[in-house]
Amino acid sequence: MVLPDLPDAQTAGKVAQKILERLSAPVELERREVYVTASVGITVYPSDTEDQDTLIRNADVAMYRAKEQGRANFQYFTPEMNRRTVHFLELESRLRHALERDEFLLQYQARADVASGHITGAEALLRWRPQGSERLVAPVEFIPLLEETGMIVPVGEWVLSTAFEQLKRWRSDGVPLVPVAVNVSPRQFQRQELVPAIRRLLSATGVAPGMIELEITEGLVMQDTDYSVAAMKELNALGVPLAIDDFGTGYSSLSYLKRFAIDRLKIDRSFIRDLTTDPDDAAIITAVIAMAHKLGLRVVAEGVETVAQKLFLQEYGCDEFQGNLFSPPVDLDRFEVLLATQTISRSPAG
Repeated sequence: MVLPDLPDAQTAGKVAQKILERLSAPVELERREVYVTASVGITVYPSDTEDQDTLIRNADVAMYRAKEQGRANFQYFTPEMNRRTVHFLELESRLRHALERDEFLLQYQARADVASGHITGAEALLRWRPQGSERLVAPVEFIPLLEETGMIVPVGEWVLSTAFEQLKRWRSDGVPLVPVAVNVSPRQFQRQELVPAIRRLLSATGVAPGMIELEITEGLVMQDTDYSVAAMKELNALGVPLAIDDFGTGYSSLSYLKRFAIDRLKIDRSFIRDLTTDPDDAAIITAVIAMAHKLGLRVVAEGVETVAQKLFLQEYGCDEFQGNLFSPPVDLDRFEVLLATQTISRSPAG
């Protein structure tokens, strides 16, 4: 939409707001009410640019920024958005070659028993170090990009294969074994190739099923419930434990806890952060622990940073914890040292 002869840039925002309000009214289709929302991007001539094609691109960039802000709003184009877009495109281009260039690696974060402090498992965390760079790219920068582009599927397969091979190597080298948890993306799960892949890796490596754990999100299990139930039953039959990651941040319905074959709940770090100062978070944590134990599930608290948090979790019977208080995510060699210097407590899944 082109708005000529505007008295000022703010007027474009007023027009955009009117458009959003009009579009938000319900539309009747075949006797059903349908609701539509819009995301509006605004760019201003000539202050943003005098080039027609650039104006269109700017408006498009601003529109996507509006989507990122929760949709159903409008955003003005800013030079910062352009810098973000250029960075995004550069990152995407480099990311597409990261797998073939062997730029990905896994770090491991220990999971420990709350009462004894013994290691009970580890989470394998994907990291990216581009060629020629000394620093790792923050996961929050590249993992959403992997999801959006679909590259998460081959990369997720690499993570699984690497975790299996590492467990096989530890067994051969006599390193104390603990179960390794791997995050499974919604795209990876819904391709319906996960179970056959797990079966192949178990056969090829000889790794015991209980030594690999799959972490899935609440939202994932609700996307295709029939398939999710079938897949989880197959994984359960194979002896592969399942955990709900970031519990409490997804769907409010808890019926899936009864329906799906789940072994662990991992309480999201957002509830742990203010555990000792926010009564609401404390109440949520104690309720989740009690509910999970009634259902026969183990509870893992993520993001434990202080002794006070650990003592609270111990008091209310939380089973395991993970966080910088015990160990941050570390490279393979440092994790092996941690394994060698700790008394290992095998988890029930192992």
